[in-house]
Amino acid sequence: MPINPEQLLDLALKSGVEAAEVYLSGMVSRPVFFEANRLKQIESIDSEGIGLRIWKGGRVGLVSAYGDIEPVDLIEQAIALSALNEPEEILLRGSTVTGYPTTLGSEISLETMIEAANQAIAQVRSPYPEAICSAEWDCSRETVRIINSKGLNCGYTDITVDGSLSVELTRGDDFLNVWYGQSERGDVDPEAIAQQVLRRLTWANKNVSIRSSQKTPVIFTAKAAELLWGVVAIAMSSRQVQQKTTPWLDKLDQPVISDLFSLSQQPDFGIYSSPFDDEGTPAQAVTWIDHGILKGFYGDIRTCQELGFAATGNGFRGGLGSYPSPALFNLAIAINQPKKIIQGEILELAATLKNGLIVDQVLGDDPDLAGNFSVNIDLGYLVKNGEIVGRVKDTMLSGNAYNALNQVLAVSSEQQWQGSLYTPAIIVNGLSITAE
Repeated sequence: MPINPEQLLDLALKSGVEAAEVYLSGMVSRPVFFEANRLKQIESIDSEGIGLRIWKGGRVGLVSAYGDIEPVDLIEQAIALSALNEPEEILLRGSTVTGYPTTLGSEISLETMIEAANQAIAQVRSPYPEAICSAEWDCSRETVRIINSKGLNCGYTDITVDGSLSVELTRGDDFLNVWYGQSERGDVDPEAIAQQVLRRLTWANKNVSIRSSQKTPVIFTAKAAELLWGVVAIAMSSRQVQQKTTPWLDKLDQPVISDLFSLSQQPDFGIYSSPFDDEGTPAQAVTWIDHGILKGFYGDIRTCQELGFAATGNGFRGGLGSYPSPALFNLAIAINQPKKIIQGEILELAATLKNGLIVDQVLGDDPDLAGNFSVNIDLGYLVKNGEIVGRVKDTMLSGNAYNALNQVLAVSSEQQWQGSLYTPAIIVNGLSITAE
């Protein structure tokens, strides 16, 4: 039988530890997979695990387990591991936010997911019967509960529906792959996903050449913009401050990106909302960058205390066997200058340019902490006289993410969730295009 968390906590305290925390995590998932236009596989994933963190003699020990295990064995393992660590202050919360919803999202049936994936594939294959489509739909239920010796007792269930579609087209020696996905706390619209794919297939109807340049404006779709925003998120981590690796170490209350942008986390906004983090700290609405000016760093309880910051509700575990560490639960981009907002999305941004490059999918490493990157454009389009004229191939894009975010020409009014990032499409200068 699975371990009872209250029993485990009680036994741990009776064993002579000074403090203890039990973290329970469970997931139920029913993904469906389509390959070559047909349903290939239905999986069933049902897992539950438990993590135990104790302090014995001021030294911390962390263990985790899945399935059946004797509570006494888990406690003994944690105590044995604690002897290998240096003494540290016990940092546990005694309470968290009250009145939060214990269930976020709603489930959809297996039949609904299969129908949605079939609908998305059929919509693409109507104009492109030669297309080879893959799709994945999943409804997952994740449950978290945290209790500790200071009296904390909290938990909630998060239900998420993910849908994605990938399309391959082969024309002679030319291979094209386009993908798009969405996540919701409820039903995902297969028509919206298919329409996004169809737009990109239409723009790629012919291949065109592009010249190498350091002056051509680049449009990053919302899907591709994570290349720029990802390193910004890392630079704002208190862990990078602690390790003195962030380029913004001495930039607090100074401009770091264009004053066009403000970046914040919002506990009650969108699919990646969260009432509290994995330490029970209430998730807070915090503006990290205000009109381009760095206002703070996010972190877990320990990292924030060591740096003299207030905890921000950003202590999350990479797994049951991991200690809480700094992480964002969402990152929302707000636009401060209405004059630079173009109503619409990619087509409307392209209409403002005489020459330009649209980047939608890339291959290569993420930018380093200094912001430097060099990637291959997996899916990109050429803009001429305000129109998308075709797909570019064999092209590289390089530059610095921070510099690009200080040279922003315009942004789209429409914004999309890409993972936990809520962003518009953006036009930037200052990047190098290298074409073969």
